[in-house]
Amino acid sequence: MQFVRPFLLAAACTVALSAQAQTKWDLPAAYPATNFHTVNLQQFADDVDKATSGKLKITVHPNASLFKAPEIKRAVQGGQAQIGEVLLVNFQNEWQVFGADGLPFLADSYDAAAKLWKVQRPMMEKKLAEQGLMVLYAVPWPPQGIYSKKALASAADLKGIKWRAYSPATSRIAELVGAQPVTVQAAEVSQAFATGVAESMMSSGSTGADAKLYEHVKFWYDTQAWLPKNAVLVNKAAFEALDAASKQALLKAGADAETRGWAASKKANGDSLDKLKAGGMQILPPTPQLKDDMKKVGDTMLKEWVDKAGAEGKQLVDAFKQ
Repeated sequence: MQFVRPFLLAAACTVALSAQAQTKWDLPAAYPATNFHTVNLQQFADDVDKATSGKLKITVHPNASLFKAPEIKRAVQGGQAQIGEVLLVNFQNEWQVFGADGLPFLADSYDAAAKLWKVQRPMMEKKLAEQGLMVLYAVPWPPQGIYSKKALASAADLKGIKWRAYSPATSRIAELVGAQPVTVQAAEVSQAFATGVAESMMSSGSTGADAKLYEHVKFWYDTQAWLPKNAVLVNKAAFEALDAASKQALLKAGADAETRGWAASKKANGDSLDKLKAGGMQILPPTPQLKDDMKKVGDTMLKEWVDKAGAEGKQLVDAFKQ
């Protein structure tokens, strides 16, 4: 018997050590596994696994399978998930600076979006730290255009149309052009257009290609209105619980994912528009009137946003425009 006990004790210690040795994190995401954001997330998780020799395992849960898009930030904040990907503009009502990259025509190219992120990030890091969170990296969606079941010559053609809204900014656009806003999450876009719940929306070519919108929608107008970003947020307590080497591996994999993600976004923009065209959708420049109308909408929304965001908003816009 005296030999059994040390053996059992040693076995128990080995189990305890191996359990301690591996940390498992869940990463909820709102988009399909094939979307370039999700592919990038999976590569990021694989990089972390490799760099930590399996000590930190991150499981990506795509297509809102673990939490719906609006629930992910709270889930990470509350520790139900240790890390998650969110669309920043979804949280503008909570803090206006989250919605800066959803302001029409403020940052309307990849270079402008990169400049905006440089200004936005330090402000965001401070705010998220107060909420027990940290931002690991952010990647923009391709430039936003207008999907429509009917041809559009001006904003007046959007009056009364059922407009898919997914953020405070997209709801406000609907109000300003007289459209009827309908809240539809990314995972439900295809069904919404198939059943007539939505007839138009402002979104990237990538979202339309994912949802095979060419089956239901005939027109996409390349307005290049804004490039909203997905950000990967980490629960600060979960991060602090990691050993130094795992922390470093996570930060390095995040920085690599940001660089890779921006390049993937540019590629996805071209690829997705090709897919929409191949499916029979017309990819068109906006008419001068439509462009002018939407620019006025953008000017109104920027003024409203700065009024709401106060000194922080003014500081951000001034720094961006320098």
